[in-house]
Amino acid sequence: MNILIACDSFKGCMSSEQACECMKKGLRTANPKWRVETYPMADGGEGFAQVLCGYIRGKMVEVETVDLLGRRIKARYAWNEEQKLAVLDVASCIGLNLYERADRNPLAASSFGVGLLMKDALRRKCRKMIIGLGGSGSNDGGMGILKAFGAKFYDAQRQLLAPNAYNLERIAFIDKRGFSFDRDVELIVACDVKNRLLGKNGATYTFGRQKGIFPSQMKRLDTAMAHYNQKIDQTFHVDMDAFEGSGAAGGIGGVLLGVFRASMRPGIEVCMDYARFPEALDKADLVFTGEGQTDAQTLYGKVPYGIAKVASLRHVPVVCLSGALGAGYEPLYKEGVIGIFSTADRAMDFQTALSCGKEKLEALAFSVGKLIRGIEEIKDE
Repeated sequence: MNILIACDSFKGCMSSEQACECMKKGLRTANPKWRVETYPMADGGEGFAQVLCGYIRGKMVEVETVDLLGRRIKARYAWNEEQKLAVLDVASCIGLNLYERADRNPLAASSFGVGLLMKDALRRKCRKMIIGLGGSGSNDGGMGILKAFGAKFYDAQRQLLAPNAYNLERIAFIDKRGFSFDRDVELIVACDVKNRLLGKNGATYTFGRQKGIFPSQMKRLDTAMAHYNQKIDQTFHVDMDAFEGSGAAGGIGGVLLGVFRASMRPGIEVCMDYARFPEALDKADLVFTGEGQTDAQTLYGKVPYGIAKVASLRHVPVVCLSGALGAGYEPLYKEGVIGIFSTADRAMDFQTALSCGKEKLEALAFSVGKLIRGIEEIKDE
């Protein structure tokens, strides 16, 4: 039997590569004769650049940039010198994962650090740039990125404004005379979010709570974002809210799609293409996938859903092994997934689950593998 493992990371527990190896070890223990190949995957969030680095045959380069609150940090992105290709993920410098929940300050958070990463890639003569938008902690509408590329924001008293959500409503005019971006650079945003910038399904209302924005602040911030969008339209002649996906990463999607004229693709599709995963499916009998938690959100372009969609086109069944199962995962069964399992084999707190995640995943893969082997042996009798 030829088995492919195409797995996302288990956030806070193990990387995509580690998760794939745990599954592989469990399956090979169940039957050493099986041929098992691993394909670490990502959908545009934390670890996206690291996963793509292997597929583009690049290297991870380290850059000094700033985090959400402007503090200097080191971040890395994938770079292929021959192709002049850069792969970045915003989570590397402005990710929610970099902050404890109590330390988050979404009103002061800025996307400026992402702009610095982009500019470093351009200094290397980058001709194609892929940016994963998942896991961001900012809600500044991409104001920080625009500042990094030379735009300036002023209030009614002609005072220069810092790029953050707090100042969105204070913008009186934008000076774009210093703004510059090479239009010959192919820019792709890798994202599984289709929400637009504004409204009840927009950036603030949909993703604000996880970033630390209180419900009582939502209406004012959404109104401020609408004001900001109007100023962007006046200056750059583009309505960011018109773009599907403009609400991704606290509005970074809107700036990149509208002002920078990027194109958008689901992150999992980008990853599968560079990994040449669809071609590998032609010789596969079974696929294993998984993620930290499989739930209703998985159906919006997460790794297991993307893998299942491609595999089903080639009539290859998929098994999903995840750390936890949340509400709404069942529709995956309609997408070619034949089994969905959780590593949680008993009641335990979250920290305990993280500490034994690798062993539990390997054990689950072994158990499912033994089931498959048993069915094979019955059929062969």
